[in-house]
Amino acid sequence: MNLNNRLENAINKLYEAFHSGTLHPECSCNCAVGNILDRKDFWKNLSDDHGSLQLNYVGVVNQKFGKRFNGYTPAELLQIENAFLRGCGYGIPLRHNGIKPNNPQSMDTQFEGLCEAITVLCKLDGIKNVLDVNQLMDYTPTKSNAPASAVVL
Repeated sequence: MNLNNRLENAINKLYEAFHSGTLHPECSCNCAVGNILDRKDFWKNLSDDHGSLQLNYVGVVNQKFGKRFNGYTPAELLQIENAFLRGCGYGIPLRHNGIKPNNPQSMDTQFEGLCEAITVLCKLDGIKNVLDVNQLMDYTPTKSNAPASAVVL
């Protein structure tokens, strides 16, 4: 599958952060978007709330001027982070006393968040989800091929 540069770079950065232990949903430098933006947190000034899809004044101005950060518009960055946080189990927007997973550092929690973020990254580029097993195997199961029920021995 051919990926464009921004998508490939974003996925590579997220992969590296996940496997090196530098991914943390509650840190603006180490969350999904923070890692995509080379572990910088300037992007948090585009919205008033971490995880929100609503651009603030600074975000709107940057969006209207066509500003892109590592290929992504301010609105796209907010979509990516929103998906990551939701996938990790956070309530949106992220609040100190809000809903959050029991262990944000758990690789299982982070993996779920990354799956959601990568789904959004693919949608933004009009590409089928690279995590879709059916596409990887070039096979989509049909109802007639699925087992009707489990056999108990």
